[in-house]
Amino acid sequence: MKSFQSRANLIAFFFVLGALAIVIQVVRIQNSKEADSFRTWGKEIMWQYETLPSERGKIFDQHMHMLAGNKVVYEVGITLKDVKNANTVAMTLNTVLGKDYKEILDLLTNPPAGAVYRVIDQYVDADKTKQLKDLQSLMKDKYRNDGDPSLAGLGFYAHQIRSYPDKSLASNVIGFVNLNNQGNYGIEQKYDSLLAGVPKQVLVPKDPNLITEMPKNPSGADLILTIDRDIQSMVETELKKGVQDTGATAGTIVVMDPRTGAILAMASTPQMDLNDYTKFGEIYKTAGEFNRAVSVQFEPGSIFKILTMSAAIDSGRVVPSSTYLDTGFYPIGGVNIVNWDHNAWGVQDMVGCLQHSLNVCMARLADLMGQNTFYTYMRRFGIGYATNIDLSNEAIGHLKDPADTDWSKVDLGTNSFGQGVSVSPIQMMTAATALANDGKMVYPHVVYAMVSNGSEHITPTQILGTPISPQSARTVSNMLADALQAGQSLANVKGYRIAGKTGTASIPGPDGVYDPNLTNQSFMGWGPVDDPKFMVFVWMERPLKSDWASYVASPIFHDVVQKLVVLMDIPPDDIRKQLLGQ
Repeated sequence: MKSFQSRANLIAFFFVLGALAIVIQVVRIQNSKEADSFRTWGKEIMWQYETLPSERGKIFDQHMHMLAGNKVVYEVGITLKDVKNANTVAMTLNTVLGKDYKEILDLLTNPPAGAVYRVIDQYVDADKTKQLKDLQSLMKDKYRNDGDPSLAGLGFYAHQIRSYPDKSLASNVIGFVNLNNQGNYGIEQKYDSLLAGVPKQVLVPKDPNLITEMPKNPSGADLILTIDRDIQSMVETELKKGVQDTGATAGTIVVMDPRTGAILAMASTPQMDLNDYTKFGEIYKTAGEFNRAVSVQFEPGSIFKILTMSAAIDSGRVVPSSTYLDTGFYPIGGVNIVNWDHNAWGVQDMVGCLQHSLNVCMARLADLMGQNTFYTYMRRFGIGYATNIDLSNEAIGHLKDPADTDWSKVDLGTNSFGQGVSVSPIQMMTAATALANDGKMVYPHVVYAMVSNGSEHITPTQILGTPISPQSARTVSNMLADALQAGQSLANVKGYRIAGKTGTASIPGPDGVYDPNLTNQSFMGWGPVDDPKFMVFVWMERPLKSDWASYVASPIFHDVVQKLVVLMDIPPDDIRKQLLGQ
């Protein structure tokens, strides 16, 4: 008995010893260089690193109406080894998604060597995906034998793409996101990195069926714009109507709060459905055409005269009652400057100079100031410099001055009434905020606030400079309002005192010669004059209706402002003053 017990103990000992040796060997193998190589090889074969993007931040108007968001679409793919009926799968994808039947069938019956999974479509909407899922479930319930209808092998994997609920509304401002998740134009491009968030590298199986749950990244920042959706919609309607009625090749309308620089509406033609951005090349010839308010520069013509008059008033060369004898021409730099109608207007004061938009008067004022004073003021107004508005692709414009080798004194005369100088609409509006805002020129912006990680960061009002004194600003604003009323301008809105100026500028051709039959026609104005709450810029390019902005841009300005004061709840001047006890 003892002998048997000893043998049993010995056998047990050897089993334990063998087991221990096996464990030691397993541990050694698992921690060997060869094991590391096998693990690395396995990851390379079965796993891959993917960049996991954050959910893109949303874009809202100032009343929190969503202008840009995200929607769920589905990647539809096929796990090749799981397919039970290639014909049914190919026919269903042809019927529901419009895919080529022969291509799908060939993929399933003759798969590439080593192929595991193939993407059929990455952007299938929820309705079509549900239709495929329902069919798959129905066929699964009825599947019994090889050859029976089956959609086994089809897989559906949700992901997000950019969505624009209002389609083309504010498209010139918003921009779009392409298939590579990159922002193009407008807000989407300017704030691309903030909206996109920080991508994350994660290790996932190459076979999507093995993915149980993807980790999540914090979303990108949300942006709240200064845009008012109702004002934007109204402006776009009036712009479309204005372009059609005047026969213009293109048009632009911008509405700004001149006290803060906040853009309430910005529209230019053409516009596009941001959900269908692949048609960009069909709609726009150049990138600059996407937002003409920011990216296109032009000779402003007579709207520029408000800056010349402001400089003359602020520098003390003239006062509103100063007079001169308009003989119909003014010699400067060896050239005679003439009025727009080639006529002499006799004795005029400075209000009459603005009312009749006299080139001779402006050339005389620039000559009185001298080149150093005139160009110093223009630089103070930011002419020739970027405003740095928070939109992509801003055009800087150009102001030729005495430092340029091709400048001559005749340029002093022509620059004074907006010829030989180029600006963008937003640049011209920024300069004019000094007149509407007691001499303070403000930074134009489209983003009101950024919301990130629960914190809101509001864009403050920023003063770009004080090119003229508060008194000079109020004086010129009132002169412009008096000129509009005296001239019974079509821009006037009953019940509201408005300051503003027309601009008609011939367009120079490639050879630099101006074509009098091709013009840019604009009107820029603000009000109410005693407490400005809005500034509106209207620009019609090459209109056919008339040769003069007073008959093209002024009526459009009137129609916009007439609706704007209702949307902004601005009472007529007499009622407003009564409410304020004035």
